[in-house]
Amino acid sequence: MTTTSRPRQLLRLATAGSVDDGKSTLIGRLLHDTGSLPTDHLEAVTNTDGEADLAALSDGLRAEREQGITIDVAYRFFSTATRSFVLADTPGHERYTRNMFTGASNAHVAVLLVDARAGVLRQTRRHARIADLLGVPHLVAVVNKIDLVDFDETRFKEVESELGLLAQRLGGRDLTVIPVSATRGDNVVTRSDSTPWYDGPTILEYLEEVELAAPSAVASELRLPIQWVARPTDDRRRRYTGRLSAGTLSVGDEVVVLPAGSRSTVTALDTLDPNRSVAVAPLSVSFELADDLDVARGDLVVSAAAATAPAPAREIDATVCWLSETPLRAGDRVALKHTSRTVRATVQELHTRLDPETLEEHDSPSELALNDIGRITLRTSTVVLPDPYATNRDAGAFILIDEQSNDTVGAGTVSEAREVVPGEQTRHDIKWHPSSLERDRRWSATGQRGATIWLTGLPASGKSTVAVALERTLVDAGRTAYLLDGDNVRHGISDDLGFSPGDRAENIRRVGHLTRLFADAGVVAIASMVSPLRSDRAIARALNEAAGLPFLEIHVSTPVDECERRDPKGLYARARAGELRGLTGIDAPYEAPENPDLAFDTTGADLDDLVARILAELARHETLLA
Repeated sequence: MTTTSRPRQLLRLATAGSVDDGKSTLIGRLLHDTGSLPTDHLEAVTNTDGEADLAALSDGLRAEREQGITIDVAYRFFSTATRSFVLADTPGHERYTRNMFTGASNAHVAVLLVDARAGVLRQTRRHARIADLLGVPHLVAVVNKIDLVDFDETRFKEVESELGLLAQRLGGRDLTVIPVSATRGDNVVTRSDSTPWYDGPTILEYLEEVELAAPSAVASELRLPIQWVARPTDDRRRRYTGRLSAGTLSVGDEVVVLPAGSRSTVTALDTLDPNRSVAVAPLSVSFELADDLDVARGDLVVSAAAATAPAPAREIDATVCWLSETPLRAGDRVALKHTSRTVRATVQELHTRLDPETLEEHDSPSELALNDIGRITLRTSTVVLPDPYATNRDAGAFILIDEQSNDTVGAGTVSEAREVVPGEQTRHDIKWHPSSLERDRRWSATGQRGATIWLTGLPASGKSTVAVALERTLVDAGRTAYLLDGDNVRHGISDDLGFSPGDRAENIRRVGHLTRLFADAGVVAIASMVSPLRSDRAIARALNEAAGLPFLEIHVSTPVDECERRDPKGLYARARAGELRGLTGIDAPYEAPENPDLAFDTTGADLDDLVARILAELARHETLLA
């Protein structure tokens, strides 16, 4: 009869605390006393008297050994009969607080070290708050160097009381406190005879017995960010790969791909285990779908049976730890990386900054400096699909990147994500201030009435050619006109936007606001934009008409075959060759206006005649009258 041994659970833990609290020594003791050290490693840190420098086992950098401090996160591995452990030794020095985020980001347990002589310090509080912010499920405090206070129970109780107050400030966190001498090994792996007054677990006993909760194994809670799309051979379907952050996936499951909302069914599934038919978080998978959908890196696969799915958010309330020497201020722009999707983001507001000494929050800070923790609001250039961090640590976390240096400058957790519909959001904190100069008086003095002319059509349909001629004709006639060309706008006011549906909608919203301001000033604003969706153009029209300003939608209806024949930028050729995705008219839709104010095909048309038709339409609206 054969028996199958039960696989050992994996526990991830991170150490934290102040400089010289003994983190590296504690880790060396754990490795040494569990028999997890290769012989050559132990010999390398043992002096001629046979004494081992346990701290040197985890301080791998030369600068760390020379200075006696931990600078970067060091990962070490050990195991017992019941569990395997991945241990992250994070720096205690305040300058390297940023690395605490790295080490604790996926930890099950945070081991918070406190020097028995010094008690709870500023950095102790900061690291405890970071562990709490990152949602580390279990927090254990190790009162180290208890031998240097002669194993005094009274002193231990004093430090334990300080840690109890800290736990209360963190919302009443459950906190286990263990007296330890890492140098001697007391209560690390084996129980110490020098602390008869302590009847709790040793560190290893705690780590072996602490309860671990696996990610949700419910199919309807599936969260699978796409990391890669490949087509191995011409005769095989596309393969989509990624790592599950929640839920399960199996062949036959009906899924939805966000943000597009496309539905399909899983027809094939591969994991690293050929005997596994159901993938569970946090496994990495490769799978096929029954339909050829437009799925790309950064998209999110969820279950079609999900009761709720992440909203396509453009505004995020989050808590961040700032990791850069350059302070963060409202209005700053950064790149936001969430799972496998990276978008541009603007800091809308700084709400609070955490005082690491008192753990109190100060409202409306002017900036967040290096290692500061604060609550902020971010507005993204296109949609992201996060869950609240409290419900999903993977799907609720992100990093902020400096676009110039490509340095990681912040790490954060999502508390709330909101969908923002361009042009339809009501702002209660600001008020529109009308000009002190009445519009009629302005228009009467200038002898011109303002209006917006919006030319829409496929790329290369002739919009810009007509717009340029119209602008020149108006100006030559003594009228004030200004052309807002799509490419020019993207060089300035919309340089932070791409060409995703969300970015295109935001670009049109911005141009709509510009035309409204120009028209209000008595300028004929000419917008030459592909603007493929009726809903987006409706927003621009609504902005102008709400202000009582004429809005003329002109459809340049040149057929796609003629546009492709012209192709001045080579866009159609690149799209046909598969080098360019999302080109309107090829693999992205164009919704022609249903009731345009004017429509014409530029194929073989006389340019002067087209301009005259637009001027006639303007005159019909009395725009050119004094």
